[in-house]
Amino acid sequence: MFTTTFHFYGSLHDFLPPAQRGREIVQVLPEAAAVKHPIESLGAPHTEVEAIFANGQPVTFGYHLQDGDRVQVYPHEWVGKLGGYLPLRPPPPEPPRFVADTHLGRLAAYLRLLGFDTLYRNDYDDPELARIAAEESRVLLTRDRGLLKHKLVVYGFCVRETEPQQQVVSVLRRYRLGAAVEPWRRCVHCNGLLHAVEKSTVLDRLEPKTKLYYAEFQQCAACGQVYWQGSHFERMAAFVESVLRQVQASESEDA
Repeated sequence: MFTTTFHFYGSLHDFLPPAQRGREIVQVLPEAAAVKHPIESLGAPHTEVEAIFANGQPVTFGYHLQDGDRVQVYPHEWVGKLGGYLPLRPPPPEPPRFVADTHLGRLAAYLRLLGFDTLYRNDYDDPELARIAAEESRVLLTRDRGLLKHKLVVYGFCVRETEPQQQVVSVLRRYRLGAAVEPWRRCVHCNGLLHAVEKSTVLDRLEPKTKLYYAEFQQCAACGQVYWQGSHFERMAAFVESVLRQVQASESEDA
């Protein structure tokens, strides 16, 4: 038996009981263990942790705890304030690619609308989500904290918000993606890339009034869905502008 003291910072408090937030947590461990296990047993998924220090020295998830260790655990927003921390994982691709769990369909559609490669199906199970995230180096988006603790998952983000527009804002803030937004380039239904097509090639797929009033069209290369700037376009453009304003305001505050 040996004793270790943990202190979690910033957004990692979201994963702790209120009584443990902002204070030291004393853990009595029955045997030597790598630091990753007690961090997750206290509530914080490894995907949400960006830096760990033990007794003032930077360590990784593989560090084996010693009796009397004092461990500080930091989230992503703290790393700019730390000196000499050890990266806990390779950097994700830029811009990051996503896979969303079955409860985040609208978030997935919004990310696609903004141009981000986002996989989603309503029949993905947890092992499949973890496998896809690992094999394709995708960021797993979920509200399920237990899923983020899956050993295969390298990159992941716990979506705290319940309203889809706020969910997409939080993802863009987390990965600082305001400048990477490229709306109208992906299919919101299947994630395929859109390309401009001649009206004559899609006439058989258009309603009579659409044929009459619109001249410019895009089509999904994967599923064939046809897009044009119809009556819904202004509403979608206003959504994009609103999201970008919120993200840019947040990034200005953080600068």
